[in-house]
Amino acid sequence: MSTSTRPIIKLPLTFFDKSIEAIALLVLIGFWVFTLYHYPMLPDTIPTHFGGGGEPDGFGSRGMILGLPIVSTILYLALTIFSRFPHKMNYSVTITEENAALQYRIMTRMIRVLKVMMLIIFLILDYKTVQVALQWPDVLGRWFLLLLFTLLFGPLFYFLIQTSKNS
Repeated sequence: MSTSTRPIIKLPLTFFDKSIEAIALLVLIGFWVFTLYHYPMLPDTIPTHFGGGGEPDGFGSRGMILGLPIVSTILYLALTIFSRFPHKMNYSVTITEENAALQYRIMTRMIRVLKVMMLIIFLILDYKTVQVALQWPDVLGRWFLLLLFTLLFGPLFYFLIQTSKNS
């Protein structure tokens, strides 16, 4: 079934969906507060890129720190809008009248959860930048990269399995 012939269903937000949306908004606001609070304390040159071991390997001006919350805000808005059109998304199963509501619910939840994880990942990168720039103790250490990949791919695999199980 092509995307033009899929049923268009308005899915009401459940308590879980509303909770995830609230968490995403709170993380985004906290992200901005954290960044703007620490901005005046940062030196003129800050790390802008980290290698696989979590060590900085690129540097730029202090203003570069604002890029992370700006990009996060744009992605937050884009994913929020995108989740309103589940009939336009790609699925690994055929969408029918019978399975559309369930498949749409799984997909929109995946997008919401990934939105939260993306915000947390960007916040961790922001924290790591501030931590290195201000010479705070390294609390993430070698777990830095593993944490980022787990936050991204854990929910993705979970929801893809849910999609195929509920086809």
